[in-house]
Formats: sequence, C-alpha cells, structure tokens
Amino acid sequence: MEKIKILWADDEIDLLKPQLLFLDKKGYDVVTVSNGYDALEECEETKDIDVVFLDESMPGMTGLETLSKIKEGNPHLPVVMITKNEAENVMEEALGAQISDYLIKPVNPNQILLTLKKIIDNKRLVAERTTSDYQQEFRQILMQINDGPNVEEWVEVYKKIIAWELKLDESSTSNDMGDILAMQKSEANGEFSKFILKRYERWLADQSEAPIMSNNLMRNKVFPHLSQDTPTVMLLLDNLRYDQWKMIEPIINELYRVEEEDFFYSNKPPTTQYSRTAIFAGLLPSEIQRHNPEWRLNDNEEGGKNLRDHDLLKEQVRRIVRKDIKVDYFKVTSVHKGKQLLDKALNFLHNDLTVIVYNFIDMLSHARTEMEVLKELAGDETAYRSLTRSWFEHSPLWATLQKLAERDIRLIITTDHGTIRVKTPSKVVGDRETTTNLRYKVGRNLQYEKRDVLAIKDPAKVGLPRPNVSSTFIFAKEDKYFLYPNNYNHYNNYYRNTFQHGGISLEEVICPVVRLKTR
Repeated sequence: MEKIKILWADDEIDLLKPQLLFLDKKGYDVVTVSNGYDALEECEETKDIDVVFLDESMPGMTGLETLSKIKEGNPHLPVVMITKNEAENVMEEALGAQISDYLIKPVNPNQILLTLKKIIDNKRLVAERTTSDYQQEFRQILMQINDGPNVEEWVEVYKKIIAWELKLDESSTSNDMGDILAMQKSEANGEFSKFILKRYERWLADQSEAPIMSNNLMRNKVFPHLSQDTPTVMLLLDNLRYDQWKMIEPIINELYRVEEEDFFYSNKPPTTQYSRTAIFAGLLPSEIQRHNPEWRLNDNEEGGKNLRDHDLLKEQVRRIVRKDIKVDYFKVTSVHKGKQLLDKALNFLHNDLTVIVYNFIDMLSHARTEMEVLKELAGDETAYRSLTRSWFEHSPLWATLQKLAERDIRLIITTDHGTIRVKTPSKVVGDRETTTNLRYKVGRNLQYEKRDVLAIKDPAKVGLPRPNVSSTFIFAKEDKYFLYPNNYNHYNNYYRNTFQHGGISLEEVICPVVRLKTR
C-alpha cells in the first residue's frame, strides 16, 4: 500500500520537527514548504498529494488566499487549516471555502493523527465496519429466510436486504461483500417464490388471510385518509421499487414528513395492465371484465390496456367512498405532460383526491433494454438507483411537489409493481397468440420448464381473465426470463441483465405505500 502523502505549508516549519518525525514514524510521507506560493506550485506539480496542512497566518500570501487558489485547481483535495486562534471571521471564511478540518497551535501529534484518520481513513473505516456488521447479520437473515416467514416477515426480510444494499453502496465495500449479499437476495427470492406458490390461490379465495394487495390498496391506504380540510394527492410512480423509494426519500423529506411507510403485495402478474388497473378499479381483472367488459382488454386484444383507469377510479370512489367528493386524474407519459403537471399543480388543491400517474421509471426500464447508452448508465442496481435519484431531483415532478408543499396537503406515494434484473433464461414454446412479456406468458398449449414457473391452469381461481378456454398463465420465478428456442442465443444476450417485471420476486411483488404530510 502506498504511503499517504501530506503537503504541510508553514512559515515556521522548522519548529514542527517533532510533529513531522511523529508522522514519519506512523508511515506518512510529508512534503514541507514555507509559504503559500510554494504550496501552490507543489500542488500543481505533485499530483499524488492526499491532504494539505495549511498555516493560516503565513506572510505574503495568507493561508486563506492560498486555500482559495488550491481549491480553484483541486476542489476535492482535503485541506486542514492550522491557526493560532479561532477568530470567528477567519474560521467562517475557512469553513466557507470548504476546509476539511482545522487545528489550533500548538498542534498536538495525536490531534494530527485523529484528523488524518477522519479525512483519509474515514471511508475505509466505514467500509470495514459495514462489512463486519453485515457478516454478523448474514446468518440472522439466512435463518429468517429458512424459517418460513409470513407476509409481514417477508417484508422485513426484504427491507433488511435493501438496507444492506444501500449501506454497502455508501461505504464502497469490496465486490466480494456485494456478491455475498446478491447471493443471499437470490436465495431469498427462491424461498419467496415457493411462499407465493403455496399461498396465492388461498389469498384470493379468502381475503382474511391475504395481505393488502393491488385490488384493495386504495380501500385500505387512501380512502381512510381523505379529508374535506386537507387535499390528498396520490402519486403512483410506475415501476418504483422499494430501493428506489429510499433513494428519493431524503429529497422529499426536505418538504414532507413521513407519517407511515407500509407495503402491499402486487397482484399477479405485476404489470401495468393488471396490477395498476386493479388498484384503480378496486377489483381483480376478472371482476373488471365481468362488470365492465368494454373497459378490460386481454393481452391478445388490440388497443391501449390502461385507457379506462380514470373511469375505473371514479367508479371505485362511487362504490366505496359513497360520498360526493371531487376526484381528478392526471397521467404523465412525456416531458410535455410533465410540464403541464407543474402548470396545473395549484389546481389540484381544489380537489379532495388527485391521482397522478408518473411513467418515467417504467419508461427508463424499457428504454434501458433498447438503448446501449442507458445500459451503460444503469448497468446494475446501484447505478439504476442513482439514475432514479438524479432524474427525480431535476424532474418536473419534484418541482410540482415543491409547489404543492407551499400548502397543507396529504401526499401518498406508491407504485403498481417493481422490477427485477433478469439473469437466467428459461425456454418456452407457445403459439402465435402467446404474449410477448419476458416474465409472464398467457397462451394455449404452453411448454415450459416446470421448475422455473408458477403455472395457473385455472385463471379464474386467482382473479385473472381467460382469453381462451384452454389459456394458461405462467409466471417466471426468481431472476428467470422466458425465451423462445428461435434465435435463442441472440435474445439471451440482448435481454440478460435488463430490468423486467411480470414474475415472482421480492422486488416486483412487495411494493411501498408511503403517507406524508407537508412540514
């Protein structure tokens, strides 16, 4: 390991020999200069300086002037200001110029060491502590996974795994720890698939045993909080995973306070056409087809599949709320629509309930499959999360939420389903009527690998419509994705490591629903 290189600038450098000897014995490489000009020259010529110790009261170019010029050329180089006193104006200027720390003369060697540890070793120490903590909890999570978790316990397992993913991201730990966590997540998804396989039909037959699901989400998590005094805005971010919510939460927390963070289970298949429609209808897809056949299109039928969500929402409000309330629905599928949303924001305050459907994350997921540039930008979960945060921070959506936060509103943020990065192909054979989705298929005479799927031969039992008498639904487990034998290798390479939805995984099925109030 290379020595840490320190540049120390002080016009009384000869008086600092004890400190310099101390640093040398501790394994640091110290370059000394006696004025600001030489310090600047050294910074320009020596590219491997790790930290600068800078005397504040040097003659000629002062420490603050030197600091300013160092930061011009090396904005990220840590600088420690050393001063004889803590004069308020001096410290304010130094802190404003983003010093990393300051020390008061006479400088104690142990103070120097502590400062260096804080600046240079901080990331390493955090990474080591994070790794150690995860190693201790690894076994506990494993026991939870193998203990046969119930609905609530699976949510806790998923939350813990995501929390550790985010901690490992922040601490820049080794790839080995990331690989171990990915393996544990894969094991969890394997067991979660078995859990869904055993219970899904039972949930649909007896709602008392079921978690909150798409078809009763609004009944449980939105309608009880409607108030004549406070407008409610329900924001449905299509394809929002829990980890992506945790990335944008700190931004939203600037203006909104979380009152409740909860979860629901997306209905099968977790796709826009099925789970989102179920949310707004308050009904299962088969029930929608029975009550409003013209409002529900099967996969093999042409036309937009979510064109009647607004009507379904109004019908659900009439059926469940049974009060005359003012409801509006706004869907954003383009930049132009996003700007319209911002322009109309204050109009929403006249409604009792405003539902905003924002499609960016879903579009990002599909565009990433098609565009090589986005595949590079969002190559894995860490990058995908980062891209989501960056988009949100600069989006018309955040500008809209900022405008709404000027008034007293209740905000409910949720999604219709999540998405998973697929890695393992599974062969399927079907006829021309078979659907094209990579994570679920519906068709006649499907041939598939039984171990890779949850097969539903009687769709009515799980609230799904049946396009044909012999139609079967199959859902991909874990990180599988369906491929036809034709051009298998080409499509395998094309779709591997893309983000897809429609199957059974923690990421797709367990969805956040968060209630907030303006601060």
